[in-house]
Amino acid sequence: MKFSVLMSVYHKENPDFLRLSLESVWNQTLRPDQIVLVKDGPLTPQLEAEIEAFSQVCPVLKLLPLPENVGLGKALNAGLEACDYSLVARMDTDDIALPHRFASQVAAFAEDPELDICGSHALEFEGTPDHVTAHKRVPITDQEIRRYARRRNPFNHPTVMYRKQAVLAAGSYQHALWFEDYYLWARMLANGCRACNIDDDLLYFRAGSDMFRRRGGLRYVKSAVSVKWKIYRMGVSGLGDFLYSAAAHSVVALMPNRLRSAVYARFLRK
Repeated sequence: MKFSVLMSVYHKENPDFLRLSLESVWNQTLRPDQIVLVKDGPLTPQLEAEIEAFSQVCPVLKLLPLPENVGLGKALNAGLEACDYSLVARMDTDDIALPHRFASQVAAFAEDPELDICGSHALEFEGTPDHVTAHKRVPITDQEIRRYARRRNPFNHPTVMYRKQAVLAAGSYQHALWFEDYYLWARMLANGCRACNIDDDLLYFRAGSDMFRRRGGLRYVKSAVSVKWKIYRMGVSGLGDFLYSAAAHSVVALMPNRLRSAVYARFLRK
């Protein structure tokens, strides 16, 4: 089964992280048939140099330059349209895929022709992958995912492989600041898409204090509550789920960053 990998990079990203991410995508036991890299607006010379160097060793790289920065959701929509294959794997440009990631996911789709979206657990790390700080686990079966989605995001976005047509049928990525992926998964589940997560760690997810800082503040709270309300209105969650998850999310987001980091480590990670 042929598949594309969808990535997006913008000017604030780290060139070294980008290089490691691209290398991990290419050095797989099952190599992708296409890598679509969206350049979300003008990039730094250092990022451009890394992309040029990678293009010399990867013949399946397809670049999609955008004239200005449009944000992750719109950039991914543009990249999705440029993907040539029905299976598309997401990947962030600062994470590192384990070598067997794509082989495991393609095998899952081959085994279940009705499968529409497949993710996995992830290992959060700081600095280098040998410094794992947390195990970001997700529900496994379709039933568990639907139950979990009532209150929380049931997928690690950069681990996901999905059917392009199923994403398009759900309206693709839509504006939901910091929650574009959760909102998309909810709409796909509401559309009857079949889902699973592989019970394995297929990705090293780059974490740190900056990640938890981005998950705080009043603006973050407003976006979280808005998305959870939409998910309730479409019938994916109940009113009790909305009230509980919106309240809990708000309390954690308004904590000082150090305390919020501790809460994530103690209660939301393994």
